[in-house]
Amino acid sequence: MKRLIPILLLFFSISSFAQGGEKMKERIKTQKVAFLTEKLSLTTEEAQQFWPIYNAFETKVDKIKSDVLRPIKQEMRGGNVSDKRADELLEQLIKTENDMHQAKLQLVEDLKKVISSKKIMLLKAAEDQFNRKLLERLRDMREKHRRNRN
Repeated sequence: MKRLIPILLLFFSISSFAQGGEKMKERIKTQKVAFLTEKLSLTTEEAQQFWPIYNAFETKVDKIKSDVLRPIKQEMRGGNVSDKRADELLEQLIKTENDMHQAKLQLVEDLKKVISSKKIMLLKAAEDQFNRKLLERLRDMREKHRRNRN
């Protein structure tokens, strides 16, 4: 999952610059909602309670990634940091990863009030499966684009 996130972030960043990028993000979001709802076999009542919790979690993690994690990684990739600055960045990175972990723990606690533990476990598997399918589609789109260019 951790290695899929940067790829997805790159995909979303690229799509946001492309014409219709917002439509693409919205379509992916809609497909993810449908996919997870089906894979978790959420009832209408469960879905009504599940999605606000899940969406709040995703918003929180996305904000952490864009506001804190992305700048840290960009500065680290630059390579021109002193040992002191590298220590500071490392501390920020550890804190950020702990914040994301705490958000995940809170998600699980909040979801336990809404769906069974079994469905929470299925959620992780379904998220991974959705991300794999999304990456396969992206790969296929790139390959199709390359073929059309030649």
